[in-house]
Amino acid sequence: MAEKKSKEQMVVCPVGQFFMDLEDVMGKKSKFREHMTRSRLEFLKGLRSLLDDGIDYYERKSSKTRGKKMTNIKVE
Repeated sequence: MAEKKSKEQMVVCPVGQFFMDLEDVMGKKSKFREHMTRSRLEFLKGLRSLLDDGIDYYERKSSKTRGKKMTNIKVE
C-alpha cells in the first residue's frame, strides 16, 4: 500500500531559523554564539515592549469610550 503524504508542513519563523542555522555552524562555546544568544534575548524584549505599548494604547482607548453615555432625544 502506498503511504499517504501528510498535508501538514512545519512552519519555522525566519528569525528563529536564522539563529538555529548559526548555532549549527558555530560551536556551542564560541563568542559568536554568546553574542547571538544575547541579541536573541534583546530581540524578544523588543517584541515584548512593542506588544506592551499596543496593549496600553487599546486600554487607554477603551477607557475613554467607557465614560460616554447615550442620551435619548425626543423627536417630534
